[in-house]
Amino acid sequence: MTICVVIQPFELRMRVRKGSIFYKVIQDAGVQLSSICGGQGRCGKCHVVITKGQGSINKPTKVELEQLSVQEVTHGVRLACQVKVQGNVEVYVPRESLVTQIRLQTEGIETKVKPLPYVKKFYVKLRRPTLQSLEPDLERLLKSMARQGVHPHIIPVEVLRSLPETLRAANWKITVTVWSNREILDVEGGDTRNACYGLAVDVGTTKIASYLVNLSTGENVAVSSMINPQVSYGEDVITRITYAVKDEKETWELQRKVVDGVNHLIAECCSKHEVDRRHIYEVTVVGNTAMHHLFLGIYPKYLALSPYVPAIKGSVNLKAKELDLDVNPNANIHFLPVVAGFVGSDCVADILATGLFKEKNLSLLLDIGTNTEVVVGNKESLVACSCASGPAFEGAHIKHGMRASSGAIESVKIEPRTLNVSFRTIGNVEPKGLCGSGIVDVIAEMLKVGIIDEKGAFIHKAGSSRVRINENGEREFVVVQAGEKGSKDIVVTQKDIRQIQLAKAAIRSGISILMHEMDIRPEQIKRVYIAGAFGTYINPASARVIGMIPPVPLNIVRSVGNAAGTGAKIALISGKARKTCEKISECVKYIELAAHPNFHSFFMEYLNFRL
Repeated sequence: MTICVVIQPFELRMRVRKGSIFYKVIQDAGVQLSSICGGQGRCGKCHVVITKGQGSINKPTKVELEQLSVQEVTHGVRLACQVKVQGNVEVYVPRESLVTQIRLQTEGIETKVKPLPYVKKFYVKLRRPTLQSLEPDLERLLKSMARQGVHPHIIPVEVLRSLPETLRAANWKITVTVWSNREILDVEGGDTRNACYGLAVDVGTTKIASYLVNLSTGENVAVSSMINPQVSYGEDVITRITYAVKDEKETWELQRKVVDGVNHLIAECCSKHEVDRRHIYEVTVVGNTAMHHLFLGIYPKYLALSPYVPAIKGSVNLKAKELDLDVNPNANIHFLPVVAGFVGSDCVADILATGLFKEKNLSLLLDIGTNTEVVVGNKESLVACSCASGPAFEGAHIKHGMRASSGAIESVKIEPRTLNVSFRTIGNVEPKGLCGSGIVDVIAEMLKVGIIDEKGAFIHKAGSSRVRINENGEREFVVVQAGEKGSKDIVVTQKDIRQIQLAKAAIRSGISILMHEMDIRPEQIKRVYIAGAFGTYINPASARVIGMIPPVPLNIVRSVGNAAGTGAKIALISGKARKTCEKISECVKYIELAAHPNFHSFFMEYLNFRL
């Protein structure tokens, strides 16, 4: 028996089986719902409104009654992942429940590197064959190249098949593209030496960034970014792994999603500067280990099971045609090496871009996200760990939390005497919620003016309408009052504060354990690098106030943006840097926090806020 589901405001009509879950129905209709947990009921973000057919769905579940207010349930608000369709029904998807365009950080620390690419192009003029000179086409070509000091010995069959026609159509004047001095990637008519490009790709859990680079000069040609299309399957790596291991086809489904996303970015980059995709001869890819495995189509089950062993640690080289990437089919796709199950090639790229591996002084590197990578050390020794900081800094599990998109409050100040709030939103538009940097700012300010204490508990503030008790009997602080500068109240609740405490305690515990392993104190740290989109916009002073980072001088804290993308670009244009990445991967000592004897005590200690 099929049932009709009408999805508004899109005027979509879907025929589904009885018992289908709304979340899956809406996704199958091509509507991307915001869901950090991938439809598991944990994040409470996939709000929909039942406009017709209330009797054709199940009653609110226990999960919904915990996530939604009584008023919301009364007005037909439900979580799409909890609703089973029993009969014909109409549902409205609010704008705030849709995946929105977030502020994607593509710029990173600038590191000058001499271009030493693996890909090179050679212009060759051949003599025509005659009855007196019957040397075969390929041998004729290889001898001519040898005279230029190039000795390729591998040629793809499709290039070989087209070689006779290419030579004669071009009047024996051609350009040969060679990889690593040993493999011919392409043969074209005429002189195309100026058209030699590569692509660096940073596959993040939330976003994908791509950089089109001129391999001859090392210069950026174009940059494009997008939300990772896999977000609709869950916004953290564990949720995606859980989905991928249901069946082999789910693994390939996620692989196809990321490939389609990268192909979209390739098209964008090429169209911006009228670059022929055939002239992209190499692609370097970085990402956390889960993204690395899913891009390659590797079954990721064992990344989530102790002892969290990756299928492969070293670098991987494949042909573009093996992954269906829309570049030259013989282009080399190079995946940088990973460190461990939860520390991937993006961390290796961070270390490469910041130069941490060659510094004399001790440094701390943080790449903050759902999983936060932490590295401590210098040229003598490097230790790393991954902290399960959770998605709170991306707005998950926060009542009015949201991604860093238009309308998100990104910075906050509280006046100590009146508790009046001043803030800035992304895009300078009406406030819609709080993104990660805004949440950290609010809590730091609440600490400083005495709204909350060191344990995160609210302190009664007589005479202030901004500190109140909500309908659930929970204290909250009103950041924006309805009608003040927005259409609704935006608040920070006691539960929100607890989520930030858990996230920052995980990060600070990781830092402290690595420093303990290195036997160093905070004052010995001479540089702190904060990478990633969150790291770019966070106020370091606020991070220090809440105890996310050690009590170091603020002048040594440096935001390095998308350092992983920078590292991917360096590896793209420099074969020498690629070899350095292999050494970094091998020399970094990985610490598994869950197995560390001091983790629990550190974690409990850092749950408190420390001024």
